[in-house]
Amino acid sequence: MPSMFERTSKNITKEIGDKDLRPVESFLSATKIHQFSLLLKRKPRSQFWEQPEDPTEVSLMHILEPISSVPEPVKEGPFLLRDAAVLKLKAGVSVNSGVEVNVSGEATESYDDTLQYQIVTTPFPTWTELQKRKVLDPEPSFLRQCRETGVDLYVVTETVELLNSPVLQETSSGKSSGLFSLSWNTFFKGEGAGKRLKVREKELTLQKGMVMAYKRKQLVFRKNGWEIYHISDDDKQKTFPEDIKFRIMRSEGVKERLRKAYMEEIPSVLPIGRIEKRFGQEFKHLQEEVSQQMEALAQLTKGVQDALFHNIPAMLGDRGALQELMDMLEQEPLGHLSGPGGTILNELRKDSSYPPVNPKYPILYLLEAILVLSDIQHDLLAQSKEKRILLHQRELVRSILEPNLSYPWNIPFTLKPELLAPLQGEGLAITYGLLEECGLKMQLDSPRSTWDLEAKKPLSALYGILSMMQQLAEA
Repeated sequence: MPSMFERTSKNITKEIGDKDLRPVESFLSATKIHQFSLLLKRKPRSQFWEQPEDPTEVSLMHILEPISSVPEPVKEGPFLLRDAAVLKLKAGVSVNSGVEVNVSGEATESYDDTLQYQIVTTPFPTWTELQKRKVLDPEPSFLRQCRETGVDLYVVTETVELLNSPVLQETSSGKSSGLFSLSWNTFFKGEGAGKRLKVREKELTLQKGMVMAYKRKQLVFRKNGWEIYHISDDDKQKTFPEDIKFRIMRSEGVKERLRKAYMEEIPSVLPIGRIEKRFGQEFKHLQEEVSQQMEALAQLTKGVQDALFHNIPAMLGDRGALQELMDMLEQEPLGHLSGPGGTILNELRKDSSYPPVNPKYPILYLLEAILVLSDIQHDLLAQSKEKRILLHQRELVRSILEPNLSYPWNIPFTLKPELLAPLQGEGLAITYGLLEECGLKMQLDSPRSTWDLEAKKPLSALYGILSMMQQLAEA
């Protein structure tokens, strides 16, 4: 289940109904995003997922020549949205494959929120006037750093802002018998044939002016100035196109694979009715990519491997700390941090003799995959490590991805009972939570589910994380 904030931002975005509107996914980002804010998007290290956009504290107005007054946006509203729901779950599962797992439970979740908001837009004539302004000379250090690292920038062009300070309330209750409850959002347990009841209440106060959703357009710099790509935001452009030749390019083999994947984007149906899978999207290519990172991970010193295994789980749920660690790893020489991230950096500094592959690369790959997942998945991953079920979860995720990754539509599938059985009890509930948060439509009272196209990226990232974390556990 999503966090209270994420659930609210997605609901208000859905209610407005604009397909270009993006929900803000974290409470912290909602305080950073404003009209004209610059969003930073790093080049992905994987073919199968991408990093989320990172709000910066820099505005478009900070990098352009100053003017006497900032143009006024157009405000629509106020609008009022009351969002209330009661969700009841009742399920029973029996899995028999060497180990018997019997579960039954009931859970109820409810919320009732009232939001007052307005939609803030910048009209096209304003953009025309803004483009007459030149970029500051000398170039701001922020832009220079973005240019050198090859990241892309986006400008926030429209926002959905709160006009009140609503208090989000959520109540969950449930009872279970057997080994565990199937509501991984409440985590209540039962022993044997006993029963247990748990009630949980949460409150979150949002601030007036918080941005719940936004639109963004890509910022592109040319030799003769800058422009906003109003029509296309499909990420085919580069913010600094003239610097492409100076960037670190992928190997020729990978580029050729991407070319073939593009050429074969539309699958063809063979005479016998079999679907020809797309070259770049088959599971074996994901497996190859993850295996390469695991080989690099195996070359790290024992001290670095131990530091990763014990300190990354301590950072799960703290996106700021994870992003800070990525930023420090990308610096030359390595940056400095305190806490778990600092412990990892200190271990890296102890070994001055780098293996053939820079030790930072597999760590950055792992951190990027972690940031693809939701905060709730971070919590579930930390619990999975403690319960030592990473290997079983990896095999289950593999069994889903291997036959389904290439399909360009939603199809039903069945989880293998022999892979569910070793998880047992609360471990099975945690695993179901991880899968549902990826976008799979899980059926709590059976091992059946539905493959959803939106699950490709997070499920692929989850496979990479489980594979690398299990390798660290074994080391």
